[in-house]
Amino acid sequence: MRHSSGGRPPHARHVTRRQVLGTAAAGVLAGPAAAPARAAAAPRVRTGFDRLAESGYALLAGDRVGVVTNPTGVTAGLRHVVDVLHADRRVDLRAVFGPEHGFRGTAQAGGSEPTGTDPATGLPVHDIHGKRGRELADLFGRAGVDTVVFDIQDVGARFYTYVWTLYDCLVATALAGLRTVVLDRPEPLTGRGAHGPVLERSLASGVGREPIALAHGMTVAELALLFNAAYVPAAAGRPARLDTVPMSGWRRGDSFGGTGLPWVPASPNMPTPGTALVYPGTCLLEGTNLSEGRGTTLPFELVGAEGIDHRWADALNALDLPGVRFREAYAVPAFSKFQGRTIGGVQLHVHDARAFQPVRAGIALLVTARQVWPGFAWRPDRWIDRLAGTAAVRTMTDAGAPVDDIVAAWQPGLEEFRALREEHLLYD
Repeated sequence: MRHSSGGRPPHARHVTRRQVLGTAAAGVLAGPAAAPARAAAAPRVRTGFDRLAESGYALLAGDRVGVVTNPTGVTAGLRHVVDVLHADRRVDLRAVFGPEHGFRGTAQAGGSEPTGTDPATGLPVHDIHGKRGRELADLFGRAGVDTVVFDIQDVGARFYTYVWTLYDCLVATALAGLRTVVLDRPEPLTGRGAHGPVLERSLASGVGREPIALAHGMTVAELALLFNAAYVPAAAGRPARLDTVPMSGWRRGDSFGGTGLPWVPASPNMPTPGTALVYPGTCLLEGTNLSEGRGTTLPFELVGAEGIDHRWADALNALDLPGVRFREAYAVPAFSKFQGRTIGGVQLHVHDARAFQPVRAGIALLVTARQVWPGFAWRPDRWIDRLAGTAAVRTMTDAGAPVDDIVAAWQPGLEEFRALREEHLLYD
């Protein structure tokens, strides 16, 4: 099960349906621990974890296992995968590793939960947020694991840090001579295409380590294959030993709601799939003095600032962007920017998710906010450049460029990324 295959780069492959099902191919599940709740209808999409469980965890046999996960790592019946694996004698689960926001998802942006013990299982839980390279490789070594399993629901935006935790795990396991197994989950932006600027290497950071598009349109398993072929060898001296377990039943045009899978908030300010849909655009406001909606009941969907009025919604709606309308809205954030003060702004109402272009909408928000609000300013640390992956968004906005010109500026780099992306897609 661990040899490289086909046209995949050395040490990197995905596991086929026949391979992952193994002796469970006759339809026998891996036991009651993996079964969904009886009252729930079976989802149309089976996640990588579901398919691993159907095989009796054959891919993990004989290994000491650690799991990188968070609250999104659940079965269709809403059991956490750590609880399921710990309860199954066929898996030697030794440790849990928590990313940004923590294993239990309690920390706000930029934070994590301290290393400790999971009260439900007694397993050690290690904080790996911000750890990379040899430091992370040594931590895996001290945890006593042979295989690191990654099972986290991503949201499809380059600056959402879970995919860089994945990248760091690949580099660390390559350095340590360990193996990574990536269990796939849906791409909530549908995965139909890649959009937005591609990261310029000079702007690499924790919200983007390598040159991928802002809205990459890839699942975590596809990204793992791309990272391991294109970027891990330069960072670690060799690719990681990688297995990926794809989903079954998922199509690139699927909305998350169409999968039949439960949505668990991917972080404290990512409560719904609708939030994830607008996030690649509205998160760009983090690079300004406007509120991106943290502290309101609609983070990333309701954005604004003190002193903004109806003119922002009017300017945005005049652009007639596909798939979305902007409603004049007001709120008092409970925390973060403008805490306890009334902000005016807009709520995004996406009425056609297939037509909606979140990154283009984000650029429109920046361009029009600068036009209608005299108080508009970039964060002094030029965080917008790291979020966008290029300084061009900032400089062209400041120069008064229209939305179409800013979007056109990143197309050559995007086309190059799309060609690279195509080599690593697992689904039609």
